[in-house]
Amino acid sequence: MKILVADLDLIDEQFSIDLIDSFPDVDFIYTSSIKEQLIHIKDADVYLGYPSREVFLAAENLRWIACTGTGIDTLVSIPELVNSEIILTNARGPHAEPMANHTLGMVLALAHRMNETMADQKRHCWDTMKYNRRIIELAGKTMGILALGDIGRAIARRASAFGLKVIAINKTVVEPPPQGVEEVWGLHRLDDLMKLSDWFVVTAPFTSETHGLIDKRRLQLLKKESRIIVISRGGILNEDDLIEALRTKSIAGAGLDSTAVEPLPSDSPLWDMSNVIISPHISALTPEMWQGRKNIFKENLRRFMNGEPFIYVCDKKAGY
Repeated sequence: MKILVADLDLIDEQFSIDLIDSFPDVDFIYTSSIKEQLIHIKDADVYLGYPSREVFLAAENLRWIACTGTGIDTLVSIPELVNSEIILTNARGPHAEPMANHTLGMVLALAHRMNETMADQKRHCWDTMKYNRRIIELAGKTMGILALGDIGRAIARRASAFGLKVIAINKTVVEPPPQGVEEVWGLHRLDDLMKLSDWFVVTAPFTSETHGLIDKRRLQLLKKESRIIVISRGGILNEDDLIEALRTKSIAGAGLDSTAVEPLPSDSPLWDMSNVIISPHISALTPEMWQGRKNIFKENLRRFMNGEPFIYVCDKKAGY
């Protein structure tokens, strides 16, 4: 069996040794070069990473694509892959806890204006009155969460501990989990939730259904005191509309860990807005997350070798 390992971020020396020791009958080929991938993909059984369309179309023996991350939007944009019998798995799960921590970090930073105080610190400026009556209490406020997956549930548990009332929108209406979420509404009530939300958090996958879902009209439904956090994928929130909403003060602020174009263009007005916190798509990048992804790949490879069902099989047509 031949496995083409293209996501070299996942592979360190110890994990490479571990894979060889655990699966001595597997031929592991490590390369991120497209030129070399086009050669090795022809007889590869498994691809670890995110193949380009060119590489995918060159495959002749491929049976399984193991994504090392969670989002599969780049892969489901390849129609031949979506329509194929090739199994697509991802590595959801290990990202949820650090992403939830990052989200609450952004919420607290915006509520306590930590981005502004850090700028003041660099200028050696002590100005108490600047912040008087401008710090925000979280208790008693409402947080809306768009998509109640692993990330949404982890955020809700933390938010409820701060006294926030959490209501989630989910494509499939489910019973609220035992901790954190008070109600779960269908997508048809998205407008209602935006009107109620003091904090609105985007945790949804990027799909044809969610593309541009949060636009000018929906941003105008938020309160002037509301803030929006994007933690999952860019492109769900229309950033031009967000910039307008922030400039006109129709909403109070935003936290972005993911943007439609990455890196965020250097000329984006978002960089210089004092009520915006930007992080470069880093919310999940803990050592524990990487170890979790390694464990998922090893377990699925064991299952593949033994003809057992995979964990974390993606719905290619749904896009997640």
